[in-house]
Order: sequence, then structure tokens, then C-alpha cells
Amino acid sequence: MSREIQVTFDAHDPRALSSFWCDVLGYVHPCPPGVDLPEDADPLAAWDDFLARVGVPEDQRNTRSAIEDPDGHGPRLFFQQVPEDKAVKNRVHLDVRTAPGLRGEERMAALEAECERLVELGAARVRRHEPEPPMSGGFIVMADPEGNEFCLD
Repeated sequence: MSREIQVTFDAHDPRALSSFWCDVLGYVHPCPPGVDLPEDADPLAAWDDFLARVGVPEDQRNTRSAIEDPDGHGPRLFFQQVPEDKAVKNRVHLDVRTAPGLRGEERMAALEAECERLVELGAARVRRHEPEPPMSGGFIVMADPEGNEFCLD
């Protein structure tokens, strides 16, 4: 029997970091429990209303956030507020599969285009690894706005 997983990020600003990852992955913020939103409604505004209605103090409303794959295939990502800064390199990271099936210059061009898009969203480029067949097709190491490393693969 397989298990579902959730990937959890420690964050200073869970809402902002979850919004960044929504843009990276094409994920969505789920609706609050028992709330049906029109398609064009802002789920984060709905969460603000919901949390106020259930009595969560305003200073605690950005202590967690989550995003989900709208197609239900990828893992749920959860963001929890922590006081400390990121201190060392991640021991686990996400590989964002930007160029599956592509090889050589075509692959690296696709990775570079996605890298540019993500830098505009607030990511930082860390380094590029050139293709080294047969073991590596090449990839780009990046960091999200709070410094968590991930790879464009």
C-alpha cells in the first residue's frame, strides 16, 4: 500500500512563500473548510475571513499556509512559521521537472528560460551544472525567496 506525502517548509512568511511556490508549480491554495468559492475568488482572502470568523487573532493568521496540485497528482506543500533563519544547506530539496525528455542545448535553453521566470518571481540563481552524459543531463540550482535550495531539472 502506498502512502500520500506532504512536504513541509519552515518559513518566516508562510503566505508569501506558499504564493511563490504556487506560481512555480501551478498549484493552488485550497479553500477553507466548508467554503465554496467562485472560480475567480481569492482563496487567501477567504482564509482571512474564515480565520477571523473562527476567532484566530490577526497576528497568528500567517503562521501556516498550504498549497495543492489542482489535478491531485503532486504532493501537498505545507508552510509553517518558525522564528529562526535557515542556517545550512537543505538535506532534502525539490527538483522542478522543467525539461523532461529534452537533451543538450534544447534542455539547457528550457532550463534557462524557466530560471529567468523564477528569478522574476523572487528566486535566486545559485549555479548551473552542465550536462555530463550519461549520468546528468544538466540542471540549475536555485533558491526560493527564503533561501531553500531547489533544482530545475
